[in-house]
Order: sequence, then C-alpha cells, then structure tokens
Amino acid sequence: MESTSGLVSAQGKQPVFSFGVISDVQYADIPDGYSFVGVPRYYRHSIHVLQRAVQQWNNHQKLKFVINFGDIVDGKCPQDKSLTAVKKVTYEFEKFNGPVYHMIGNHCLYNLPREKLLPLLNISSPDDHAYYDFSPASEYRIIVLDGYDISAIGWPEDNPKTSQALEFLRKKNPNSDKNSPEGLLGLERRFLMFNGAVGREQMQWLDGILQDATKLKQKVVVCCHLPLDPGVSYLEALLWNYDEVMNLIHQYNCVKVCLSGHDHKGGHSIDSHGIHHRSFEAALECPPGTDAFGYIDVYDDRLLLFGSDRMESTDMCFDP
Repeated sequence: MESTSGLVSAQGKQPVFSFGVISDVQYADIPDGYSFVGVPRYYRHSIHVLQRAVQQWNNHQKLKFVINFGDIVDGKCPQDKSLTAVKKVTYEFEKFNGPVYHMIGNHCLYNLPREKLLPLLNISSPDDHAYYDFSPASEYRIIVLDGYDISAIGWPEDNPKTSQALEFLRKKNPNSDKNSPEGLLGLERRFLMFNGAVGREQMQWLDGILQDATKLKQKVVVCCHLPLDPGVSYLEALLWNYDEVMNLIHQYNCVKVCLSGHDHKGGHSIDSHGIHHRSFEAALECPPGTDAFGYIDVYDDRLLLFGSDRMESTDMCFDP
C-alpha cells in the first residue's frame, strides 16, 4: 500500500491504534453490469477484493479491528439467494483476526429485512436499530450512525418509520420514480428513495454520546454509510438530514473526522468547522486485478489512510 505525504511528520510515533476499512462490496453471483449512470460494476469480482483485503489486514498484524461501510451485497442479487450471499460475504469478513464492525446500507436492506440482517452483521439492538458506539482507546470514540433509521426500505410496511419516509419523499420528490432526481435542483437531489435520514431518537442518542465524549476529552470519528457533507460526494448520495446531523456535531469540538461509503467514487473534504469528511471508493467498481480497501493509522492529531490501488491515501490532520 502506498505511503502518504503525512507519513514523514508521523514518523517515529506509534499510532494510538490502527483499523482496516472497506466499503460497498455489493457482491452478487451475477454477470458484470453498470450503475444507473453507466459506471461498470463487477459483482462477482468484489468478493475477491474483500479476500485480498482480509489477507493484507491480517498480514499487517497491528490492526485492532475492521469497519465495513455498508452494502455488503447488491440489490440485483436474486431474492432467493440473498441470505446465502450475505452469509458468504460475512464468512470472508470473519477470516479477519479481530472484530469487524458493520453498518447497513440500502443494498443490504433491498436483500433482507432488518430483523434478519442485523444478527448476521453482529449488530445487536433490541428494536432493530443499527446505530452504536465503541471506544478502541481511552482517548477515542467511534460512532456508527444508522442512515436508514427513517427509510422507505428495510422496515415493515406498517412501521411508522416507513410511512414517515414515504410522506417525506412525496413532499420532496415529485417524480413517480422516487429514485429519480430529475427536475430536482442542487442539494434537493438527495431526496431519493435509496437514501434515508437519522430519526429523532437517534439524534438524542448522538447528542448524549457527544456530551459524554466531551466530558471524557475523547476525539470522535463518526461513521455512516451515507455521506454527511456536500463537498465529499455526489449530491444524490447525501443523508436526507445531513445538515441537521452536522449542525448538532458542530455544537461540539470532539468530532474530528466523518467517514462514509455509498458514493462509490470516493472523496475528501474539510467542512467550515475543520472536520474532515472522507467517502470511500467502492470495492464493487474495481475491475479484475484492481483493489479498493485500506487501513487507517490513528494519531492524536491526524488520521492517516493508507489506501490500496483505487483507494486514495489521505492525510487528515486536525487540532489535537
């Protein structure tokens, strides 16, 4: 894996901890295809990208855990093969010598309802929510958000969250196909059915975690399948209420970096409050012989992403 420009200044210092990252594997046992805008997708090859990732992560030996940024299988996977496909990919993740933290994406939810999906991803929640946090070191907290908390996919049809999402889309997107951004301008282009929102209870939970992290003088890394900054991704990929979530985050100084998937092309931006946003390149879009995964060395004043091949290495420095 390549080195990054920030390596020199971090030389001689041991990272506080390191962890592996991959996003949008979107495996399916079907022939290659294209995204709705014509980008090639390699459905069978993506599991080989994951296998090479796990091999490299295990060779690294110092990685404390791995985070998968969602969309473990593709929505085009035949429904009768969904369970098998999810189990096949989670089996590959389980070959990593350490914990793997998953988050849910839209393609996961096209395949399986939450109550079946979450146990397979080891996300334990009494009410089928998929947000949680953990502290890999005393000075750091990692928050995983559930970007499909309010969503038209994944919840039972009679769930209030489904009706809330459908009503929201009816108001925001006049197209009969709610996955079409046609006629929507600028930031309104995010109001699509394949996105979702963070609901009120999750916002209250997030507020509580940020208060706690502030008291404990912890630095926070926020992870979400959906990007949280317009500068880091296609506008069509943003969380519906990214602005509300970031307004809350900006009330605190503890959040240093926000990491995401979903967007596929990858990006890096720094917002008005100095928070780094990094969306990851998709494993799904790697032609055979290429890769997109990496690992992050965490220091007190930066996150250093070492990317392989199509995943660009990135130095994210901040005030400690």
